[in-house]
Formats: sequence, structure tokens, C-alpha cells
Amino acid sequence: MVNVDEFIEEAKAEIAEEIGDKHAVIGLSGGVDSSTAAALAYEAIDDQLTAVYVDTGLMRKGETDEIRETFDYMDSLRIVEAQDRFLDELEGETDPEEKRHIIGEQFIREFETVAREVDADYLVQGTIYPDRIESEGTIKSHHNVGGLPERIDFDGIVEPMRDLYKDEVREVARALDLEEIISERMPFPGPGLAVRIIGEVTEEKLAVAREANHVVEEELEEYEPWQALAAVIGKATGVKGDNRVHGWVVAVRSVESRDGMTARAQELDWDTLQRMQSRITGAHENVARVVYDVTHKPPATIEYE
Repeated sequence: MVNVDEFIEEAKAEIAEEIGDKHAVIGLSGGVDSSTAAALAYEAIDDQLTAVYVDTGLMRKGETDEIRETFDYMDSLRIVEAQDRFLDELEGETDPEEKRHIIGEQFIREFETVAREVDADYLVQGTIYPDRIESEGTIKSHHNVGGLPERIDFDGIVEPMRDLYKDEVREVARALDLEEIISERMPFPGPGLAVRIIGEVTEEKLAVAREANHVVEEELEEYEPWQALAAVIGKATGVKGDNRVHGWVVAVRSVESRDGMTARAQELDWDTLQRMQSRITGAHENVARVVYDVTHKPPATIEYE
């Protein structure tokens, strides 16, 4: 386990040295990784930092309002409304890796736009060790590692937490007095709900995924999972009222893990599973089925794409 106090001082010194008297932007998603990186950078360079939250349209229910409220102490916080641009770029794309690369590139373009406005030369990211390992091993591309485009209009990328595991990041977040809603937040993928939708990302699938994920996080909070999620995985026949429907299938997943490198599916009681399926099928008229994923990692990944 990292010595938290030493790490914080060394990380702030590294950020200050790399950026010098220049300006930097940081992609702030609200997750523990990017939030901790933002807090470190803010303490290190203060008003030389502009925190950028990009609303991609792929976020969880209520995410943008929560970010605005949580990080209002950062005077330089920018909230970029980019839903249409992301969905336009994703239109028609079904390949999982291509979806990740499209999202990664669009994130960078949004950051570059803000960087030009504030005359920033550096990009700070909340990349952590498992992100690097999984991208280098081609398990999946992370938008802040393997999903980056070849052309990046920054003098440098600063990744102060690149050698930390998730539990170590949480320790740093607590030491920095970040709110519990941030320090204890379960992981959420950079590409957002796009990787919880098999195939093309559409407005309807997003609406289903967003509400289903909200239900799962509420219902499974007491189980304290490493990560709990819902994914739209396809269509199947069902019955709604007196009508036969060909509706969406939602897969629920809840896992225990230390660092996300391996994970075990959690054993949930039947009443909990039934309550979730009832809420999810009732939330959208075109949801026909809810299934529970019992696969460990490996052989499965935690996310679906």
C-alpha cells in the first residue's frame, strides 16, 4: 500500500514541475480517479488548472447536476454540453473497440477546444495502473490510454496516479478530504453507458440503460459491490399487458473485486433480483426481460464492451 501523505506531496510536486508556469486542463468525470487527480492538480497549480466536465449524453441519471454541485468550489470548472456531437459520431457504429476509440477521440477534441479558449498546454488525466495494464494487454482500450487518437494538440499529458490501484486512489481521496460520494463511488467507465449497450448506441437504448443502471445502483447499495451495473444486450420476445412485444433484454451485473483486474460475481438473494426486474421492466415499455450475469472475471470482463 502506498504511503498516502508522501504520495500526495510527490504528486503535487510532479504536477507543478511538469506544468511549470503554463496552464492545464483536466477531464473531470466525477469518478474517484479523475476527481482525485483534479484535487491534486488544483492544490498543485490552483488557477492554472481548468477542470472540464464533458456531458457526453452517455452519463448516469442526474450525473451532470451532481458534478456541478460537488465541484462548485473550483472557480474554473467548465461543463461542456456535447451530447449531440458524441451521438452523431457514434451513429451506426457497432464494433466495441471502434466505439471506445470514437469516444476517446471526441473527448480529446472537446478538451482541445477548451484548452484553446484558456490557452492551456497540458492535459491532466486520472489514469491508474489497471487502466494501463488492460490497454497494454489489449483487454480493452481506455479512452485515457489506449483510446487516445494519434494526433493530440497538447505539449504533454500528466498522469500523477498512473502507478496506483483503485483502493490506493480511494485512500488518497480520503486524505484530500473529498466528499464520500466521490471517494467511495463505485467505478464507472470513461465511455459511459456506451459500453453497457451492445451494438449501436441509440437514444432509446440509452434511456433504458440509464434508468436500469439507476435501479441497480439503488437496489444493490446494501451489498457494497465493487461495481454494479445494467447493460442492454439485445432483444427478445415478451408480454406486456395483452400484447406480445419484441423488447430489450437487460443484463444485471454485480461483482466483488480488489482492483478490477479480477472479479467474482456476487450472490444476490431472490427477492432482490425480483425487485430489480420488476422495477426495470416497469420503467420502460420496451424492456421485455432482465437476466443476472453470474460470470466471473476471467473469463468475462466486468463491463460488456
